[in-house]
Amino acid sequence: MDRKHLELTVVLGVLTAFAPMSIDMYLPALPTLERLFNANAVQVQFTLATFFIGFAIGQAFYGPIADRFGRKPPLYVAFALFIAASVGCALAPSIHALAAWRFAQALGACAGVVIARAIVRDLFEPHEAVRVYAGLMLVMGVAPMLAPLFGGYLLVGFGWRAIFWVIAGFGVICLALAIFRLPETHSGEAPHPFELGHILAGYGRLLAHRRYLGYALTGGLSSAGMFAYIAGSPFVLIDLYRIPAQHYGWIFGSNAFGLILASQLNGRFLHHRFGGDAVLYGANLAQTLAGIVLLSAVLTGVGGLAGILVPLFFYIACIGFVMPNATALAMAPHGRNAGAASSLLGTLQFTLGAVSAIVIGAIHNATALPMAAVIAVCGTLGLIFHRMLVGTHRVR
Repeated sequence: MDRKHLELTVVLGVLTAFAPMSIDMYLPALPTLERLFNANAVQVQFTLATFFIGFAIGQAFYGPIADRFGRKPPLYVAFALFIAASVGCALAPSIHALAAWRFAQALGACAGVVIARAIVRDLFEPHEAVRVYAGLMLVMGVAPMLAPLFGGYLLVGFGWRAIFWVIAGFGVICLALAIFRLPETHSGEAPHPFELGHILAGYGRLLAHRRYLGYALTGGLSSAGMFAYIAGSPFVLIDLYRIPAQHYGWIFGSNAFGLILASQLNGRFLHHRFGGDAVLYGANLAQTLAGIVLLSAVLTGVGGLAGILVPLFFYIACIGFVMPNATALAMAPHGRNAGAASSLLGTLQFTLGAVSAIVIGAIHNATALPMAAVIAVCGTLGLIFHRMLVGTHRVR
């Protein structure tokens, strides 16, 4: 990768780090928020669910907007919204106000992810795009490694509100990068008029594309298992296993490191004799097994904390194989409407993530079982949809 592409990858990786920064940095504060706002676990986890819902809804709009008006202008508006909403989170007087500001925060944050995927599709052929997406995951992966660790120490030293002030500052940095370091890659040719009917029809065609839907659901369900881990792990590790909030980030970061490592190994596998479909199928299978082992460990108590952490590590690491391949293979045939294709990918991913977070809160029972069960179900369904919609003949 030459210097120009390296810089672009770093910039796009930073811009797409909105989501992990906004989600992961405040995770150590969830049990604290429950106590300070006199809220229950469902209400606190709803601040995660509203973020996922906002992220899903927002992505449905940014893709068609970016296809019509270019890649950069929507980023300016979205990042300004993100900064304002982050300040709102820092000043929130109640758990309900925090949940509402989190929704607005997500509407701003999601633009970076959608438009970064579209820019990669603008510039790179599918075989190159997989490697670029892996590079984005490398840069993005630093956020979930450092964010909860940094958030835990901010929580202990300055309180939970300081976390959102820092996130607002990150938004200011990203707005500056979008203005000064990001190129405009859109050709200026809009594939369709910017009308609701054409947008919905475009989404309908994408959903009717069997392989696009298969890859989208495969990646979406894989990441939904990660969202279940994000929603459930603070309570399991901090409340159930009494891990200090400032140490929670070390565990979270080690899982993020596994994801980064896998995303980089993914490129090596593709460089040799393995195709993207073969790697994707193998990772799906490994995730399913990891989810089943995790659920079995929770049900039987075998291994204690290690029985939970080890399969969790392997499940999260496999996302480093799943997401670059699922994304590149889904986007490959859709160059003229890359923004819309990227939007729908993200909308499906975060809709499934919101569902998993809501389910975690709804069946919360002060054990690790809800988290383990949802992760196992997500891994299994991802494997099933890959086999049903993509087809076994593609895996060689």
